[in-house]
Amino acid sequence: MKLIRIEKSFMVLVYSIDIRTCSITLLLHGDLGLGTGESLSRSPVPIEEEARMTTRIEKDSLGEMAVPAEAYYGAQTARAVRNFPISGLKPHPAFVWATTIIKKCAARANMSTGRLPAEIGNAIEAAADEVLAGGLADQFVVDPFQAGAGTSHNMNVNEVLANRALELLGRQRGDFSTLHPNDHVNMAQSTNDVIPTAIRLTSLEMLDPLLEALEGLEQALAAKGKEFDHILKSGRTHLQDAVPIRLGQEFTAYATAMAKNREGLESCIPALLELGIGGTAVGTGLNAEPAYITAMIEELSIATGFPLINSSDLFEAMQNMDPFLALSSALRRTAVNLGRIANDLRLLSSGPRTGLDEVRLPAMQPGSSIMPGKINPSMAEMTNMVCFQVMGCDQSVMLACQAGQLELNVMMPLIAYNLTFSLELLKNCVRKFTESCVSGIVANEARCQRYLEDSLGLVTVLAPSIGYNAAAAVAKESVASGRSIREIVLERGLMPEAELEEAMRPEHLTEPGLPLNVR
Repeated sequence: MKLIRIEKSFMVLVYSIDIRTCSITLLLHGDLGLGTGESLSRSPVPIEEEARMTTRIEKDSLGEMAVPAEAYYGAQTARAVRNFPISGLKPHPAFVWATTIIKKCAARANMSTGRLPAEIGNAIEAAADEVLAGGLADQFVVDPFQAGAGTSHNMNVNEVLANRALELLGRQRGDFSTLHPNDHVNMAQSTNDVIPTAIRLTSLEMLDPLLEALEGLEQALAAKGKEFDHILKSGRTHLQDAVPIRLGQEFTAYATAMAKNREGLESCIPALLELGIGGTAVGTGLNAEPAYITAMIEELSIATGFPLINSSDLFEAMQNMDPFLALSSALRRTAVNLGRIANDLRLLSSGPRTGLDEVRLPAMQPGSSIMPGKINPSMAEMTNMVCFQVMGCDQSVMLACQAGQLELNVMMPLIAYNLTFSLELLKNCVRKFTESCVSGIVANEARCQRYLEDSLGLVTVLAPSIGYNAAAAVAKESVASGRSIREIVLERGLMPEAELEEAMRPEHLTEPGLPLNVR
């Protein structure tokens, strides 16, 4: 038992909080005008009495449950809120959109078979349209870390739509004798076929803006590749001097990598278009008419604009999380490459006085609270953090996908959360990385030229003419004396100056081929 004293401008309130039962009781209430030690005459007032003024009572199969009076959700959602105060997170709006559109299409499909009365079905559809337009967004409140399979999320949507539909019919929230969350909104459905379908639709909806962002990054990198194509620099392998490369070639390679990652994400789409809706509880389709299943695919295709198809095996579509694992893996691969590019940009821009300083990144903000004038590669650093997070999300998805048992994978809420989180993070990250970093990169041509002239990698282009051992000896002397490769080769008489100049022409340094005298 813990006592908390809260002082306001003219009032003293003393509450008793029982941590074991999570109950709060107002014990004392007094005016600050009372003298010190003066008795407060008001009797203890249980806060439950005050709570009843702001709640309504709804019933589910476990009995009565107090629900906030203004809430559109009902008893099962209220239980979930009480049971799972885990992360403080809410479902992603795209996941709510997907689940709501399933409910709307189910109402239409059930009306088309004659099973759902038009008055009720139309009210459910109208309520769903309000949610799809952005209404009642604060009513979807179940923590992503919840009971298995996503029943709580499914019921959250069922209850919100049922209560809003009741209002549209002129009835009170919670009066489910006419329109019921399970009997009508959830008609011919189970959490077990709704949630995997919702994850598929969510993924498809969120993929498109990510693919667009990746294409933008690819184009920005390719543009820099073209802009920097004339700039020769020292290549580096093992972080040591290597043969020359053009700065533009580095950036063109980054663009190609992003294009391949984008294609990898696009390859996930066909499996996501294959739905198991209509399988209901275990894949048998119990309580769902064949005509309903066909109508659902048609309605969902029209409502979403996706070319959806019905799975040839509803059991497999319910049990197997492969489409989500493939998408998560493709997101991870994208994050790995994106993070690698961010690493390179941080390294290439290091300095400016004591690092490589071959490129300059846009200055986005002061870099230090103590070192004046310091500018950090903040957008590349942010990108690395996002990429690490996406890799971690993929690990969670992988473990959740293999955790399925028999007819169902109960870890679907975790899969949904990590996929939506990764898709959202990468979309926003790629856009900002492109706009605030890549598009504004400037090459430091003088620094690139200086490193190239000092690089030991230049001896490699001479090895076919003077031999590996002679080239190695030149490199060793260059390190010891600090003299240039060119100077030592001429001094030793290893090549005529004209041949040396020809061999070290830029077009011979960064394209396939051999020096002229050994062709």
